Amino acid sequence: MTSIYDFEAATIQGSNNKLEQYRGKVLLIINTASKCGLTPQFEGLEALYNQYKDKGLAIIGFPCNQFGQQDPGNNDEIQEFCQMNYGVSFPMYAKIDVNGSDTHPLYQYLKDEAPGLMGSKKIKWNFTKFLVNKEGDVIKRFAPATKPEKLANAIEKALAT
Repeated sequence: MTSIYDFEAATIQGSNNKLEQYRGKVLLIINTASKCGLTPQFEGLEALYNQYKDKGLAIIGFPCNQFGQQDPGNNDEIQEFCQMNYGVSFPMYAKIDVNGSDTHPLYQYLKDEAPGLMGSKKIKWNFTKFLVNKEGDVIKRFAPATKPEKLANAIEKALAT
């Protein structure tokens, strides 16, 4: 695997999608949770999506229940929660593991390409964000507590190149 476009993942509705469909777009990939102190970030992510989607930004969320069991629902419940509470219109994918022996291959790639602090390859918590350029290269990893509005400059820079 050499780029993000070599991966596929199941959507929250259950169909398989190749990430190839995002070729030529700047992509923000986030592991999400519905019952986390950071869950209100969905509002900021939706605002970013609405601000930049027509300029070439795509955002995709991957629910994960590995941190404090903060996303225990099934995919239908998660989708309904995100839409009803935060108006999420960007694509959500099926729940996955981002750490451990069942780590989704996409997340293994993301962690290898953009390690965290001190080279850590683990995802520390919900709402870790990865920014991918138009060529499919992972260019930046953002900590869970980084508010979505703080990503605007990095997104604008990626969109401009």
